Amino acid sequence: MMNKSRNDKQRREFLKTSALLAGGTMLSGIPLAGAYAGGDDTIKVAVIGCGGRGTGAAFNALSTDANIKIIALADTFRDRLDEAYTKLAERHAKKIDIPEERKFIGFDAYRQAIPLADVVILATPPGFRPTHFEEAVRAGKHIFMEKPVAVDVPGVRRVLAAAEEAKRRKLNVVVGLQRHYQASYREGMKRIQDGAIGDIVSGQVYWNSGGVWVHPRKPEQTEMEYQLRNWYYFNWLCGDHIVEQHVHNIDVANWVKGSYPVSIQGTGSRAWRTGVDYGEIYDNHAVELTYADGSVIYSQCRHFEGTSNRVDETFQGTRGRVFFNAGGNQAVLWDSKGNELYNHPRRGNPNPYDHEHVEFFDAVGKGEYRFADAENGAYSTLTGIIGRLATYSGQVIKWEEALQSNVDLMPERLAWDAMPKVLPDAQGLYPYAVPGKTVVL
Repeated sequence: MMNKSRNDKQRREFLKTSALLAGGTMLSGIPLAGAYAGGDDTIKVAVIGCGGRGTGAAFNALSTDANIKIIALADTFRDRLDEAYTKLAERHAKKIDIPEERKFIGFDAYRQAIPLADVVILATPPGFRPTHFEEAVRAGKHIFMEKPVAVDVPGVRRVLAAAEEAKRRKLNVVVGLQRHYQASYREGMKRIQDGAIGDIVSGQVYWNSGGVWVHPRKPEQTEMEYQLRNWYYFNWLCGDHIVEQHVHNIDVANWVKGSYPVSIQGTGSRAWRTGVDYGEIYDNHAVELTYADGSVIYSQCRHFEGTSNRVDETFQGTRGRVFFNAGGNQAVLWDSKGNELYNHPRRGNPNPYDHEHVEFFDAVGKGEYRFADAENGAYSTLTGIIGRLATYSGQVIKWEEALQSNVDLMPERLAWDAMPKVLPDAQGLYPYAVPGKTVVL
C-alpha cells in the first residue's frame, strides 16, 4: 500500500530544498557582501584537482564571459598540475596568472590554494570532496564541485552539514550534475512537473559502457601512490562506478520523482574486469530504487567491453512516458496512446558543462545568491552509495538505516608511506565484496 502522505511530504521537501529543480533560480536575488578577495571586479579562481575533470572544469569556467582569472592550482601530483597548467596557458594565457609560488603540491595543497581565491573548483577524486568542501565553506568561498560529493555515508553527512553552513553564509554552490543545466532536461522536467504524463510509477536509468582507463603499477610506486593513480578502482577514492559515474542517471530518477528512495536492493559482481588492474570495485550493478509511494525505478550500470552501450533514462507515468538522453540532447514525451507531446530540438542547445559555469559565475559576478546544489548532490550521491551497499551485501538497504552508518573508508593517515585500508595479496589481487557474506552496515 502506498504511503501517499509521506511521499507528498518528501516531495514538498525535495522541491523546497533543491535549487536544482529550478535550474538554480530558487535562491536568486539575494545580494552578497564582499564578493571578491582582491578588491577589484576580477573573480579569482583556484582549481583543486588538476586531472582530466579538473582541467575540463577550468576550461568550462574560462569559456564563460565572466571576468575571471585562475590564480592557483593544487594537486597531489606535480606532473598532473604541470600538464593542466600547460593546457590552460596555451589556450587562455590572458586569464591565467599562476606563478610558481601559487602551484601547490601534496595532500594539504588545498589548504594553501583555497584562501587565495573567490571561487574554488573542487575536482579531485571524490573521496577527498567532503574535506575540501568543508574547507572551502569555512573560508567563505563560492564553490563548484564535481560529482559525486562523497564515497561513504560519513562523508555524505559531512557534506550535508557544510551545505547548511554554505546556505547560512549565502555561498553559491553548484555540483557537476550538469543535466540540471541542460536545456533538454529542463524543458522535459518542466512538463513532467506540470503533470503532462501524470504521476511517475516506474522508470529505468542506465550507464552501460566499456569502462575507463588503467595505469599499470610501477616498481617505484608506494601503495598509496598506486591507488591514487588508479583512484577509479578503490572505494575510498571513487565509491565504485555506481557512485562515481552512474550518479548522473540516479540523480535524474530522484529529480523526476521529486524525492529519494526509501529502500534499495539489487545485485552486482566482478564478471569482466577481474584482474590485478581493477582494484576492489564491481564491473556491474543492477538495483531497484523503491520510493515512498511504492513506485520502483530500475537502475543498471556496467563496464563490459564489446557489449552494447546505453546511457539514458526513461520513465512511465499514469498518463504517458518520457525519454531522456544527455548525449543526444533528447527529451521526448508521449501520452498514454503514443501521441508525441513534446520533442526537444536537438540542435542549438548550449553545452551543459559550460552552461552550469555560465550561470554560476553570472551569480557570483553580480553578487547574487542563487545556487544551493550541495544538499541534492549529497542525497543523490547517497542513493548511489546505498546501491553499492545493496549489491555488495545482497541485502535490502533502507535509506534511514544507511544514513546512520559510521563505516568510514578513508585511510587513517594521508601520506605517501601510509597504507590504505584495502591492500593486495601476494598475487596483487585486492579483496572485494561477496554478496551474502560481506557486511556493509
